[in-house]
Amino acid sequence: MSIRLSEEERAAFMAELERLREEHRDLDAAIAALQAVGTVDQLQVQRLKKRKLLLRDRIQVVEDQLTPDIIA
Repeated sequence: MSIRLSEEERAAFMAELERLREEHRDLDAAIAALQAVGTVDQLQVQRLKKRKLLLRDRIQVVEDQLTPDIIA
């Protein structure tokens, strides 16, 4: 079942997708910076990686909303 998005809904999803991708990139940079320092708080790195995974899942959900269903 395909649901048509209005232009406003599509724009809102696109804005959310960009925000999520930016936060995902920022977390990547933060994790790399923490690991480069040497003495790393493993718990903090673990929390950042978990947040990054949650973001990846949300990005997938938003992308799926933007991609029309194709019935084969």
